[in-house]
Amino acid sequence: MYPASFKQLQALVQVARHGSVSRAAEAIHVTQPAVSLHLKLLEEAAGTPLTRKQGRNIQMTAAGELLVDYAERILRLWEEAGDEIAAFKGVTSGTLRIGAVMTAEHLLPPMLVRFTTGRPHVRIRLQVGSRPEVIGMLSRDEIDLAIMGTPPREFPTSASRFARHPMAFYAAPGHPLASALKLRLSELTDHNLLVRERGSGTRAAIEKLYQDAGAPLSIGSELSSNEAIKQMTAAGLGIGFLSVHACTLEVRNRLLAPLPVAGTPVSADWHVMHKADHAIPTVAAAFHEFIVEHGQQLIHDELERERRPVRRVGGRPIAAASPRAGRS
Repeated sequence: MYPASFKQLQALVQVARHGSVSRAAEAIHVTQPAVSLHLKLLEEAAGTPLTRKQGRNIQMTAAGELLVDYAERILRLWEEAGDEIAAFKGVTSGTLRIGAVMTAEHLLPPMLVRFTTGRPHVRIRLQVGSRPEVIGMLSRDEIDLAIMGTPPREFPTSASRFARHPMAFYAAPGHPLASALKLRLSELTDHNLLVRERGSGTRAAIEKLYQDAGAPLSIGSELSSNEAIKQMTAAGLGIGFLSVHACTLEVRNRLLAPLPVAGTPVSADWHVMHKADHAIPTVAAAFHEFIVEHGQQLIHDELERERRPVRRVGGRPIAAASPRAGRS
């Protein structure tokens, strides 16, 4: 095979991801003819077709898929080499490729802001998905770090706990149970219970809660989104089982009310992890160390900020500022 340039490899990878020359051109900021030329030169170098038309989309041939796999690895290694050279010079830089389960997506932005403060050369690539989706990203090396509750069993990982993760029952403030001082699990039986899908951390937690109590779990509605559960709960359509971290704003604004159910909040752990058999880039290692050391405190600070009463200035609600705002 003849030598290929990085631009040609980038073009091939983007066409494979987007299924389109035009979208690939937008992704790498070149013209469509330039992408087409890169593909043509790569096919000449490979001596075999790498793509084929499928309706309005472009698909990879078997040879194309093989080359895409190698191209992604080559480009990633080159990026990591640049990061290591920067680290050698005392500069933390590079792309932090991180994946998080949906329940954790609200935790990460404040942490990423604090981490990147004073590290202007760090770029963030955050992907959010269900637990199986994030596990898949990690197994395919699409991300370097994953944030979730229980580490996967599908392959070995190096996981570190960085914070506690409480979960509880919520209802609309006007719900009949919202004014109760104490509740038993059995008192929820006649109400529509809104829970996440099988495979999620919150689903595993509620199943364990009922199993430990020896009570039957009767699920009313199963949803694949925390936001959907919050919206349906706030609308009075049932009782939601949710992460406490995900509901502080709704509780403060009286859209949701926590229920004092015996045995709750259920407490689990947040973990940050990477594949056990993989060396991770310097920037990922730096964030791993940062979140293990500061994660619990940062979550606590953010929860306290969100729980502060809303001040009104000129008729508009303005949340009280965090005392840590502006600190690096």
